[in-house]
Amino acid sequence: MVPGPVTEFGAHPAAEPGTHPDPRRGSRTSRDGQARTRLLDAAVAVIRARGLTGASVDDLCARAGVSKGAFFHHFPSKEALAVAAAEHWSRTTGALFAAAPYHAPADPLEKIMGYLDLRAALVQGTPADYGCLAGTMAQEVFDTSPAVRDACGASILGHAATLVPDIEGALAAYRTDLDPAARSAHARSLAVHTQTVLQGAFVVSKAANDPTLVLDAIEHLRRYLRCVFTPTRSQP
Repeated sequence: MVPGPVTEFGAHPAAEPGTHPDPRRGSRTSRDGQARTRLLDAAVAVIRARGLTGASVDDLCARAGVSKGAFFHHFPSKEALAVAAAEHWSRTTGALFAAAPYHAPADPLEKIMGYLDLRAALVQGTPADYGCLAGTMAQEVFDTSPAVRDACGASILGHAATLVPDIEGALAAYRTDLDPAARSAHARSLAVHTQTVLQGAFVVSKAANDPTLVLDAIEHLRRYLRCVFTPTRSQP
């Protein structure tokens, strides 16, 4: 926690004054940008390990290698950092998934299965290593911090939306019994369902301290989706 009259998500009453720029260390704008990025990276690591409530400003500054003055120069409160961290998480993970090889196959069903392969491959180490920052924060502050909750929702549901084109393509290829409107609705719902399964698996794996539960959930999801993409046979 931050010493002094600060609430959990409150603004610090005063920030430390800045120092004079040293031309040998690059522009102040460049250094400011680097400090902000280090704070966001620190937030991802510390919050995934300890949760938002357990991540003090001191912890975040120590991890980022910056002063409290630098922290409050960039973020007026820990809540503001949490919102920015959710957005940072979306950008960095979004880039990882966008560049992943599962997009290469022409068959949209293969793309979906490749996506699940990647999700399974990312389950390594402890929950702090494979858990979702947005999911972690949303569980803690969904009722106490609407701003953080909404940022986390945008992150999780925004990622789900990237899966919709492949799911809709697979439905068009394998479920010709569905009309376009039904395919579109099913695709959106299935995309959200994939994240529901993953987020729930992360929570249960934390409770059991067992990452294999996430792998099991992904395998069950894989089987379920294959059933969904199997054409429905007409009854005689």
